[in-house]
Amino acid sequence: MSELRETLIRHVKDGTVPGAVGLVARGADVEVVAVGSTDVEGTAPMARDSIFRIASITKPIMAAAVLTLVDEGRIGLDDPVTEWLPELASPVVVRTPASPVDDVVPAERPVTVEDLLSFRAGWGLPSDFTLPAAQALFAVQDLSRPFGDWPDPDTWLGQLAQVPMLHQPGEAWLYGTSSALQGILAARVSGRPLPNFLAERIFEPLGMRDTGFEVPASKRERFTSSYAPAEDGTLRLTDTPDGDYSRLPRFPSGGGGLVSTADDWLAFARMLLADGQGLLTPTSVSRMTTNHLTAAQRESATLFLEGQGWGYGGQVDVTPVDPWNVPGRYGWIGGTGTTAHIVPLTGTVTILLTQTAMTGPAQTKVMRDFWLATTGG
Repeated sequence: MSELRETLIRHVKDGTVPGAVGLVARGADVEVVAVGSTDVEGTAPMARDSIFRIASITKPIMAAAVLTLVDEGRIGLDDPVTEWLPELASPVVVRTPASPVDDVVPAERPVTVEDLLSFRAGWGLPSDFTLPAAQALFAVQDLSRPFGDWPDPDTWLGQLAQVPMLHQPGEAWLYGTSSALQGILAARVSGRPLPNFLAERIFEPLGMRDTGFEVPASKRERFTSSYAPAEDGTLRLTDTPDGDYSRLPRFPSGGGGLVSTADDWLAFARMLLADGQGLLTPTSVSRMTTNHLTAAQRESATLFLEGQGWGYGGQVDVTPVDPWNVPGRYGWIGGTGTTAHIVPLTGTVTILLTQTAMTGPAQTKVMRDFWLATTGG
């Protein structure tokens, strides 16, 4: 039995997850392990092509899609986003991070495309969720609700524009909101709804046949149920195959709205390792997978990044804190219990898909054990 299989079986047996799909690829050598079941009842065995809600490992895909527009010259990294997002033309910033939401000053400069890609736009989650501006953002960016219950993107953007920024543009790394804004930006620049734009630019060229914002009826037998840990140690059902993803959501989120499979994300990862594979220029891939944060910005984002850096749409490891933190490793984690990374230096891809949600920003035990068995084993 491989170390990867043994690791995943152990977490199924202890009840952490009903099932899991783990993948590690080194060049043409690919190991895929599917263990457990698609739900706690054991209705169907987990399979290599099982479909998962991938949550925030949507973010690297969204960033890559925006960069296709940069490569075409449709937008520039230094361009103010207000040309396409006029709702954000006059943002205000709280005077200090701890200031009340009515104690504000004007933004010192416009938000740029690069600010969105590097998560330094001024809106987003800080390490301290109790800050008044963070609480105001939670009211608009309510991740406890399915995206089908969010307003449409235009309405949502108007609501966000009423929330003061926590920091001046470019000043600090803040989590999450920038990816949702990237999705709206891409749709408006391209003149295409985001689901269509991503399909045309990323999914269809790479053969990502099972990736999208909904799961059609013909594929739902492969779609996993999703769970969250309950207080008594059991798993609480949060969505079924015929639930939230049975139709396109009102708000297709570039920050976390996709479903996918291990092989689909592998196709995306291999595109990055192949310097863009014709979809992106090597320069865009390099910018995407290079750290853009200062030491101070990384330190203030410790809750999410644990001291590592950030490229476009994903974390970039800069220091070997743990065995799996290989400098240059790029990727991210998803709140539904997913992770996906590449290590350009070795050509390695690691993908873990589970259906048990995280309870906070901290990486879970199953994630760390998976990384130890693959990247750092």
